Amino acid sequence: MRAAPWIAVFAAACVVTSVRDAAAGQCGAGSYESCPTATCAPSGDYHSAKRCTTCYKTVQETVYDTEEVTRCKTVYDQVTCQKPVTCTKNVYETHYKDVCHTVCKPVFETHHKECCFTVCKPVYQTCYRDVCCKVCRPVYNTTYKEVCFTVCKPVYNTCYKEICVPVCRPVYNTCYKPVCFTVCKPVYNTCYKTVTCTEWKTVSDTTYKEVCYTVCKPVTETKTVEVCTGEWKTVVEHCPGPVVDGCATDPCTCAAPGVGGTDVCCPTTSAQCPGRTVCKKVWCPRMETREVCCTRYVSEVCKKTVPCTVTRCVPQCVTKQVPYTTCSFVKECCQKQIPVTTCSFVREVCTKRIPITTCTFKTEVCRKRIPCTTCTFVTECVTKRVPYTTCSFVKECVTKRIPYCTMRMEKQCVTKRIPYCVCKPVCVTEMVTETKCVPRQVTYKEIRCVPRTVCRTVACPGCPTCCNDSCCETGPTCAVPCEPGCVTQ
Repeated sequence: MRAAPWIAVFAAACVVTSVRDAAAGQCGAGSYESCPTATCAPSGDYHSAKRCTTCYKTVQETVYDTEEVTRCKTVYDQVTCQKPVTCTKNVYETHYKDVCHTVCKPVFETHHKECCFTVCKPVYQTCYRDVCCKVCRPVYNTTYKEVCFTVCKPVYNTCYKEICVPVCRPVYNTCYKPVCFTVCKPVYNTCYKTVTCTEWKTVSDTTYKEVCYTVCKPVTETKTVEVCTGEWKTVVEHCPGPVVDGCATDPCTCAAPGVGGTDVCCPTTSAQCPGRTVCKKVWCPRMETREVCCTRYVSEVCKKTVPCTVTRCVPQCVTKQVPYTTCSFVKECCQKQIPVTTCSFVREVCTKRIPITTCTFKTEVCRKRIPCTTCTFVTECVTKRVPYTTCSFVKECVTKRIPYCTMRMEKQCVTKRIPYCVCKPVCVTEMVTETKCVPRQVTYKEIRCVPRTVCRTVACPGCPTCCNDSCCETGPTCAVPCEPGCVTQ
């Protein structure tokens, strides 16, 4: 596919070369004999023919075309399957065995012994004795004496006298007079005017659109898998016993100890001990072919139609009657009665009694008894009984039981259960999850650009253009376009 553009370019170059050779042979400056008569016939003035000649050249352009290419690529899917694996597992079991041993256990005993000892016990006695003492006891006597003193006692007399007082008493008179005033009274009128406004109305439209979603579908495949299994077989083996060297005494080489000889025994014989039979388990592997079911999921794109509600606002022109209130004032003449109060004073004569208090002092003689207390001390003889305590010790014989402890060792036979562990191999089959990558080919389309060479004829930019229509008609009559710089004479 990649060599196609180069082949097209090479073919175009060959065509250009052949055309160039043909043009050189027909319209070249050195070979006029090969030109056709109609082509090279004189057409007038040499200068006008030379001026009106137009040269052409072939230009190659590369154009890119798009093409759709279908390609394949490898996609790996992960497949999970359960694989049984047989393994040997050590199982530990706990066993117990009884072991007897002797233990010395201490035994404690409590005994009592009697001890006699003498104790001095105190005896307390309370005695009384008479004590005579002199005491001065106070004796109080209260006597009264009369005392005369003079007291001034006030005597109050109240008398009244009348006084005439002129008083101005106010007299109030209330009268009413009418007053006229102007009041502006508001008058309200309700009017209506037509108003055009735009309201937006919500309109809901239901449309349907296709929605793509991916669904994973399970694909079950059966695969053949080789599984390494086996079994345990019991093999009986006979192990020979070890060879033991015997010891014998040779009277020629062995001498009595201390007489210059040695007391060493030389090996003269050897014997083999009896053998033993050993049973052991041997694992014998074998290969088995099994069929395993694997499930993989394939993605599939599905389409479904989903309703979709679109809400839009639609303008509407609405005419409304809007009320408005106008206010106008109307003048009214009102009359009201205003109270007017007048005050006048009237003279009156009032009589008022004023109290007058007079105070006179009167002398009186009073008597008062004043108490007088006298204290005298009298001596008396008082007898008191004073207690005192005497202490005497009395000896007593006391017997006590004193405890004491003795220990002796007593032997006992004790049985203990001692645990020990036993290892036992067990065959266990476990399911192991195995993940594999399964390749599959997926086709996809790809758009690529393919270059293509196109040849077209273009007028030479250095050649003059024709000045009349006849020259333009006879210009491209040459069978082969000229190269740049090729001028027809």
